[in-house]
Amino acid sequence: MIVSDRVAPRHLVDHLLASGRPVVTVSEVQELTGLSAGAAVAVLARLRRNGLLFSPTRGLYVMIEPRYRSWRAVPAADFIDPLMRALGRRYYVSLLSAAELYGASHQRPAVFQVMVDRQVGDRDFGRVRLRFHLSSRLGAVPTTLRNSATGQFHVATPATVCLDLATRPTESGGLDNVATVLSELVSQTGLQAQDLVGAAVAYPVASLRRLGWLLELVESQIDLEVLRQGLRGPAPEVSRSTTLLDSAGSPRGRINTTWRVVENCPVEPDL
Repeated sequence: MIVSDRVAPRHLVDHLLASGRPVVTVSEVQELTGLSAGAAVAVLARLRRNGLLFSPTRGLYVMIEPRYRSWRAVPAADFIDPLMRALGRRYYVSLLSAAELYGASHQRPAVFQVMVDRQVGDRDFGRVRLRFHLSSRLGAVPTTLRNSATGQFHVATPATVCLDLATRPTESGGLDNVATVLSELVSQTGLQAQDLVGAAVAYPVASLRRLGWLLELVESQIDLEVLRQGLRGPAPEVSRSTTLLDSAGSPRGRINTTWRVVENCPVEPDL
C-alpha cells in the first residue's frame, strides 16, 4: 500500500510552521498538497481571509504564528528577505529600524525602514508597516546579515546606520531624535571612528560633517579627531564649502569651523 505524504489543505499552515518553512509560493503549495494552481490559490485565499496567513506580494504567502495573529502579519524582519527576492530588489534595513536591532531603541520606530536600489511602494500589513527609501549606495556601503525566525536578512552595519541617520534626519524623527539615537548607538555597539571614516567614502561629505557635529554635541566616545582627519581631502573646494545642519532650513546661521556646518537650527537630544 502506498502512503500519501500529501498535506491536507486544512493542515497546511500548521505543517509549514512546524517544518520551519513559513514562507511559500503557490507552486510550493501545489507540490505539498497535490492541488492544481487554481485550487491552491483558492485554499490560500481562504486561509488569508481567516487570518492564518498574509501575502506581502503577489504569489508569496507568509504563515502567521498564533502569537502574531492579532497583528494579521508577522514581524517585518521575518519576511523582508523573501519579499525583496520576490520583487527582485537589493536592499538593507537601516535608519531607526536598524538602530533598534543594535539596541538603540529610545523610541520604538513606528515603521520598518528599508533601503532599496529601485523604487518599491510602501506597504502595510496589519500592524506591520514597511517604508522603502531609494538609495544609490547599495553595494557600496557596509552591511551585515542578521538572523530572523525564518532565515537571514541584510542590515546596515552600525557605521552605515549612523551615516544614513545623518544623511536622512527627516525620515528619522528629526535631528533631535537622530542625536539621541546616535548617542545610544555608539554606546551599545562600541563603534569606532575608523569604521565611520571607512563607510563615509560612499556618502557625500555633508553626511560626515553633520554626523561629526552631532556626535560632538552628544559627547560620544568616538574619537572625533579621526573624523576630522577623514574630512580633510585634497580638494580645496571641499574645505571651503559648508553644510546646512538642517538641509531644509534657512541658509543663515553660525558656521561651525570644525565641521563646516551652518548651525541653522537648535538640536536638543533627549539624553
